[in-house]
Amino acid sequence: RSHPEIYPLVLTVKTQEIFHCRAEDDVTDEQPYKLINKETFFEDFKNRGAISDFYPVKKIIQEYPGDELLLVYDKDFKYGLNFYLIGTEEGKENYLNPPEVPEEQEEQKEHISEEVYVYKPLVSKPWVSLGSEKEIEEESVKESTKQIKYMISRKRSKFGAPIKFSDQNASNVKDAYIECTSYPDKNFTLKQLEKDVGMQVVPQIKDTSTQTKWTYPKNATTQYYPREFSEEEKEAFKQSKPLADFLDNMSVSVEIALQQNEITNTFIDDWKCLAEEEGTFGDKTDTYLKEYQSFTDLHSPTEKMITCVSWHPTIFGLIAVSVAERLSFEERVQFSGKLLLQPSLILFWSFSDPIHPQLMLESPDDIFCFQFCPSDPNIIAGGCINGQVILWDITAHADRIENIKSGGSRSKKATLKPMFILEPESNKEAMYIRHCAVSSIENGHKKVITDIHWLSDTFEVNRMGSVFENRNGICCQLITCSADCTICFWDIRPQKISTPQPTEKKKEESIEIPFDVPSTFLHLDLSWKPLSKVRLSKGETSLDHCPTKVSLNEEHLLYKTQDKALAQSKAAKAGEMNPYQNLEGGIGDHLKPIDDFCTKFFVGTEEGELIYTDWKMERDPETGRLMTKKPVSLYTVHDGAVHTVQRSPFYNDIILTVGGWNVAIWKENVTIGPLLQSCCAPKRYTSGHWSLTRPGVFYIGREDGFVDIWDLLEKTHEPALSQNICITVITYIKPWTLSSKQQFIAIADYYGTLHILEIPWTLSHPSTNEISSVNHYFEREVKHLEYVEQRKSIREQEKKEMELEKEKKKVKTYQKSKEQIEAEMKIDYDSYLELEKTVLMNLGLDKVIEKMGVMTV
Repeated sequence: RSHPEIYPLVLTVKTQEIFHCRAEDDVTDEQPYKLINKETFFEDFKNRGAISDFYPVKKIIQEYPGDELLLVYDKDFKYGLNFYLIGTEEGKENYLNPPEVPEEQEEQKEHISEEVYVYKPLVSKPWVSLGSEKEIEEESVKESTKQIKYMISRKRSKFGAPIKFSDQNASNVKDAYIECTSYPDKNFTLKQLEKDVGMQVVPQIKDTSTQTKWTYPKNATTQYYPREFSEEEKEAFKQSKPLADFLDNMSVSVEIALQQNEITNTFIDDWKCLAEEEGTFGDKTDTYLKEYQSFTDLHSPTEKMITCVSWHPTIFGLIAVSVAERLSFEERVQFSGKLLLQPSLILFWSFSDPIHPQLMLESPDDIFCFQFCPSDPNIIAGGCINGQVILWDITAHADRIENIKSGGSRSKKATLKPMFILEPESNKEAMYIRHCAVSSIENGHKKVITDIHWLSDTFEVNRMGSVFENRNGICCQLITCSADCTICFWDIRPQKISTPQPTEKKKEESIEIPFDVPSTFLHLDLSWKPLSKVRLSKGETSLDHCPTKVSLNEEHLLYKTQDKALAQSKAAKAGEMNPYQNLEGGIGDHLKPIDDFCTKFFVGTEEGELIYTDWKMERDPETGRLMTKKPVSLYTVHDGAVHTVQRSPFYNDIILTVGGWNVAIWKENVTIGPLLQSCCAPKRYTSGHWSLTRPGVFYIGREDGFVDIWDLLEKTHEPALSQNICITVITYIKPWTLSSKQQFIAIADYYGTLHILEIPWTLSHPSTNEISSVNHYFEREVKHLEYVEQRKSIREQEKKEMELEKEKKKVKTYQKSKEQIEAEMKIDYDSYLELEKTVLMNLGLDKVIEKMGVMTV
């Protein structure tokens, strides 16, 4: 149409009455228009909705800049309908105040039309929008779905490889079948936000009938007064002989019965004594893990995964997790600038508040492993993706996770302080805690730290790897392994005692320490160097071993349930004394060595190898440099990177390893091979952990979100149970014992969700003599390995003997054939002489030969 600001409408009689614009009454030929307020339209939309005659132009009315719109009565149907609405202020002004053309201009126009046309150049004018841009934008096609990005890579060894083409029968189903499995895509999933459901309440009626049975009435009597002897009858009965004989005969039996009642409890239930004691938690037939609680960081703007999980050593119901960005190496390089702006955190979750983290520990980069200090749980050490080791001290924030003693004198357990006791503001605000020390970038690891452990407080290690008694009585050393093929020992105490000069003192005083950073490990910040480095070398011609996990000899002590009270007492003493505030400087020279200490440990590598090596250093006889010893043994059992190397909580010499698609159990000092090696699993294993209360049970996480529960007392060739936990990769598994009747397991996944599950009765309570039964199974497997090894040596000996016999037979046949050849040659020579003699005789030369023979003789 020529006037885009005009919108024709059909107004019914009802609408005309509502808006007071009745034809020929409210609007006439003299005044064919009506100014209507926008609120009147909105009220009509609210009352009548889509039935309103103005609903087709609802958007125009909402976007109208003024307060009143002009409605014009179109009596002659100039625009096709009985009314039309003007949608712009300019159109309304032009209609109400039309521009008047003076008579002189009209005469000039008539005069100009008669004259010759004169060209006038075009003059640029500002653009006046009539609403076409909005129509073009509505009609334009825009992409609403997110574009999918694919990255296709290929091994460098296959570059330039020859390609073989072959014919394929397209009509055959087997040859032309290509499986395209479905997978969930978050770009195309629709979430149902609203759902209309109709319900009707109907009373439930139940018809029942009963009929009383009529019985024949009888007369019944009851005696309620006892019949007693009279005094004369009692005296006569006491003096009677039958009573005396009865008492004499029964007195011995009564005494025996009384003695038995005192010795044994005759009212005990024998059936309950035969069965094992069953607690109130769970049922014996229940074997599935039950979902108890889950934690997700809703405040993080980016997608993150959980890399490590650790329960608080002394506070029940408090768990810490480290999160990292879900990025590949190429994406991490591409978004490296953005990653620096986002804090890398360790989150403390509490059972009492599943939404808000209690504490957030900041770090320079993503944390891939961390551990609480056994001597003081307020000290935490972690390993970064950039190779730095970080220390936190949360002693100043211990009030937020304050311990409360509950129960009587028999059961005193540390529990988490409920969140409602704290101030409301502290519950909502995030508590960020900065690190108090970070290692030197130049002298530490060069790649991601994959495992970290605190050394026990009973010993310490020097630069040579020798073991001495710990003079501080607290954990002061760490061991880390990294993807740069090295294992480092760290000491948190000052390495050298130096007397600073006055100028140095002035420099130290000028350094301003932030108020929120404790000065516990200020002497280590940005200058912390490893005490010693152990490099797992394969040789001069090949690359070094790349360690992923480390298992020390003292690791099993951390999981013993009977040591929890000792850990709590240590934590209480550490809180009172605070020994980490006054660390001694320097490594002592006169320390008592521990001679019988085992310095060997297990290491898992990225190539799927398990190495049993020694951390003691030795000097090269040629160069005099410190070198690591050669590995004691090396096994290649796993077909992928080893991500779990863990000692059993019940047997110090039993080690569980998980990597690739299989699981293996090893025994220390048994160099023949693994005691148990599983077959190839349907999905890749990603994590594992021993059970804390049952020696024959361990949990294995898979990449499809399932958890395989192994029970060696039930099955040894396959898992006893597989249970689905989530839809993505399980990255970490960590069980924890709350009480003798309740046990939890924390399972972390790739999408950043922490699942807390309750372990059932059968998986948490060991059966009678389970420790000895599982130990007997391991001993049988050791004997089986020794038997197989002996059979191998016997078979090799038999093979050698068979080969020797074959060689002897060959020699004999060779000697017999030589004698036969000499005999045949002699026969041939005799036949030749006979032939020669006959030939000479035929020629008549036999006489000459006889003379020659006589002369030669």
